[in-house]
Amino acid sequence: MPEQDSRATESNATLSELGARVRAWRARRGMTRKALASDSGLSERFLADVESGKGNVSINSLEAAARALNISILELLQDAPRPALARVQGLLSRLDDTQLDQAYGLLGNTFGLSDAQGREQRIALIGLRGAGKSTLGSQLAAERGVPFIELDREIEREAGTSMNEILLLHGQAGYRRYERRALFRIAEENPGGVVMTTGGSIVSERETFDLLQSRFYCVWLKASPEEHMARVVAQGDLRPFNTGDYSTRGATSEAMGDLRRILASRESLYARADAVVDTAARSIKQSLKDLGRAVPTPTVRAEPVEALSSHTQNPLRPAQGERNQKETL
Repeated sequence: MPEQDSRATESNATLSELGARVRAWRARRGMTRKALASDSGLSERFLADVESGKGNVSINSLEAAARALNISILELLQDAPRPALARVQGLLSRLDDTQLDQAYGLLGNTFGLSDAQGREQRIALIGLRGAGKSTLGSQLAAERGVPFIELDREIEREAGTSMNEILLLHGQAGYRRYERRALFRIAEENPGGVVMTTGGSIVSERETFDLLQSRFYCVWLKASPEEHMARVVAQGDLRPFNTGDYSTRGATSEAMGDLRRILASRESLYARADAVVDTAARSIKQSLKDLGRAVPTPTVRAEPVEALSSHTQNPLRPAQGERNQKETL
């Protein structure tokens, strides 16, 4: 039965490809399989089978998974659902990374993605937890004499409830809606400048990241996976890659593997930032100098104010709200 064998092989390849796509989107979102199961209403066992290419997948289950990942089922199934987009992708696929960055800038300038007044005075720090966003952000804001804002706290303010409640009641899609509303408001309320920290997964939401880049000067604070993990362990919170019972005194190889996958899936997105500052093996003072050199000079430098003491005491300690949020990376 050569034809049946061929069809079976093609079917297995399709399931494997579909599983790989679900797994890749989950890693990009920084979601555990348990979280995806909770948001989609599907079982962890079923999702494990899907990701391994063994699941008997229905359209309804795919729609539920896509909805929980805050993407359309077409984004999950198709590389280029629109003919015009396919032509553009075909052209862009010939470019190297440097040329792609140039093309993105040209498209943004041509079609109004980067026309917000005062953008370069509004600094947004992106990257995984453990890179020093809160510590360096509060001190940079003090130096520049501008407000320091944590986007997660502003999202809670927008929704009128805690981060955990937002995710519980509205899921990822609802969380992203409040996130975009908060970004619009922060940009409008701070025409003279602000320093803002963001959640690590913001880059995986195309529309949200485009909005962020159009109104804020983005800086990627990066470190090695080992240093990210060491700092997170020191904070005593391994979410969202804690699918097992990990000791706060040492991360297991599975936790480190999760972190590496999350970082690898987002690295090219983080690299779209206007500037990159590597905090690995650097002191707070050194990293703050690097960050100060990486951002545009303030148009009007205000008198420096004293940095928040909660950030200056321990570079590894996150802000109070950050320790309690569900989506930490």
